[in-house]
Amino acid sequence: MIELASASTRPEQVVGLHFFNPAPAMKLVELVETVATPRPVLAEARRFAESLGKTVVACRDRAGFIANLLLFPYLNEAVRLLDSGHASREDIDAAMRLGAGHPMGPLELVDLIGLDACMQVLESLHHQFADTHYVPSPVFRQLVTAGFTGRKAGRGIYRYADDGSIRREAEGSGRSMPLPEVEVQRMGVVGTGVVASGMVEVAARAEVEVVCWGRSEGSVGRARSAVEESTARAVEKGKLAPGDREALLGRVTLTSDLADLAPCELVVEAVAEDLEVKKGIFRSLTEATPESTILATATSSLRVIDLAAETGRIERVLGIHFFNPVPVMKLVELVPTVATAAPVLATAVALVERLGKSWVLCRDRPGFIVNRLLFPYLNDAVRMVEEGYATPEDIDLAMTLGCNHPIGPLALVDLVGLDVTLSIVRSLHADLREPGYAPAPILEHMVRAGFLGKKSGRGFRTAAG
Repeated sequence: MIELASASTRPEQVVGLHFFNPAPAMKLVELVETVATPRPVLAEARRFAESLGKTVVACRDRAGFIANLLLFPYLNEAVRLLDSGHASREDIDAAMRLGAGHPMGPLELVDLIGLDACMQVLESLHHQFADTHYVPSPVFRQLVTAGFTGRKAGRGIYRYADDGSIRREAEGSGRSMPLPEVEVQRMGVVGTGVVASGMVEVAARAEVEVVCWGRSEGSVGRARSAVEESTARAVEKGKLAPGDREALLGRVTLTSDLADLAPCELVVEAVAEDLEVKKGIFRSLTEATPESTILATATSSLRVIDLAAETGRIERVLGIHFFNPVPVMKLVELVPTVATAAPVLATAVALVERLGKSWVLCRDRPGFIVNRLLFPYLNDAVRMVEEGYATPEDIDLAMTLGCNHPIGPLALVDLVGLDVTLSIVRSLHADLREPGYAPAPILEHMVRAGFLGKKSGRGFRTAAG
């Protein structure tokens, strides 16, 4: 923006007013100040935009402003995942729609914007920031050179019919599997937290017998209370009949003895995201269950192979990542390792479908699909706050009004927890080893101060009462 201002004879009178397309429908306007813009000029520009019925967010003069500066690295990373064979285009898009609540998958959005336009924006960001985070994936240049620029050309990452809809002839490709090894009648759950109790409820509702293990009678009691309270609310809302609730609860066994998991065909571990703790659990499960038992982890950020290596049945271990709250969220990420046997994966697929969930398949890399794409985006938003680029409120408004996200990134960090966010970002940075994935320092400082978001009463958008 300053280049345009300096080209005029009155740079102090130049501001940026970035309307979103289509301007008549989109409520957001980004108000961009340069180093030469005085306060009264900014105030007048804001009054003008607001007189048009727009919501105004203010930001400093950098390429991308707020929305594009956060959106396009996320889109670029989605294309990189596709290019690396991490997951199919359909699964990448489904994961972000179902797992993050985005109105459109990132690859569909790239096609809608246009691959040529995306590449141009990314190159502009890279020119200004000189960060590999913004280097366009080679896929962009290849497809653009071929003339496959997206929906407007009838072909981009997807192919399009004459009416602009995606041709689905290739949907489901790569999903052919053998028959399940066994039908899971008894499922074990290791852990008693929110995710674990949610899995117990969903499995029991699907008429699967469930054995839930906790370390102590106290933790087992908390899991029992969580399931009872959740199902009671479902009855109150008319989503579950009282008789069905009693039958559901009758299918749940809670125990503090790992030996009680032995009859289960499949056991899912869902304890704290601590690698050493999980390794210990998997060593114990190897001893407590027969060799035929499939062992799974509900980890959201750790490598599954590191846990599988602790067992004597490496081919019978995989990741089954449920999203929280489990009874509500439809998505499950299935994560086979390089050693997982195909019939074992097929058994997990059949179970997940029986539980009424949609599943996506991805490689065993930290973050899988959703967290791999979501948390660097959240970290970028935190870094914006740290640098004083825009306020948390304006950043969230930019992404909810400008990109139709269901919740702003900083409100989401508060909801997830700053400590959880930091842990996942650290895990991704340790694996990817790129500077752009390093946790924003303010995130670490706030966690040390005990400002963990909603659960502690203070975060980026949560103020202490």
